[in-house]
Amino acid sequence: MTSFYLADTNDALEIDVRELIIAGWAGREQAGIDEHIEELKAIGVTPPSSTPLFYRVSADQLTTAETIQVLGGQTSGEVEVVLIGTEQGTYVGIGSDHTDREAEAWSVAHSKQVCAKPVGPQLWKLESVIEHWDALKMASYATFGGQEVLYQEGGVTGLLHPRDLLQRFGFNEPRLEPGQAMLCGTLPVAGGVRPSDAFRLVLEDPETGRTLEHSYSTETLSVVK
Repeated sequence: MTSFYLADTNDALEIDVRELIIAGWAGREQAGIDEHIEELKAIGVTPPSSTPLFYRVSADQLTTAETIQVLGGQTSGEVEVVLIGTEQGTYVGIGSDHTDREAEAWSVAHSKQVCAKPVGPQLWKLESVIEHWDALKMASYATFGGQEVLYQEGGVTGLLHPRDLLQRFGFNEPRLEPGQAMLCGTLPVAGGVRPSDAFRLVLEDPETGRTLEHSYSTETLSVVK
C-alpha cells in the first residue's frame, strides 16, 4: 500500500498500486515528439518504432519518498502527470519518470526499470480537472551544485489528452482500473537532459488556483566498492 491524500480535503487514501505503466513518446503534436526524440538522440537513445509506447515497470518502483537511491551518476528526472486508478475513481498526481540515461542508450524499457519513480502524495480527482484539462501547466526545477534552475515548463497541451492516451491504451473512458498507475509523458528540457542533485515537480491548475508539488533528492551509489 502507498499512502496518498486528497489535496482538497486532506482525506487519507491508501492505494495498492499493482501495475505501473510509463507512457513514452506521448506528445500530442508530431513536432513535440520529434523535439523529445532529438533530445534523447543527443545522449544515444534510439528513436521509437511508433508513438506512443507503453512501458511496464515493477509496481514497487513507485514511491512517495523524498530521497531515492540511484546507481552511478547518469540518471535524471522528468516531470509527468500521474494517473492512479482506484475503486473510488481515477486520481491525478505529479511525478517523475526518473531514468538511467546510460541504460537508456541500449534499452529504453530496461532503463525505466532501473530507477524509482517518485510521485507526490497529494492527489486530485480526475473528474475535477478533466473538463478544463488543457489549462493545466507543468514545470520541473533541477538543483545543480546547490542552485535550483528551471528545467522544464509548459502546458499539458503538448501531451496527449487523458481521453486520447487511455483510449490508445485500450479504455473507452478516461479511467484506469483499480491498482493501475500511469505516468503520462513529459516536456522538452531547457539546456538538455542532464543529472541533478535534486528535483522539484509542479502541476498547476490556473482555473481553480490549486497546485500539486513534490520534491526529491538523489543519493548516488558507487557502482562497485
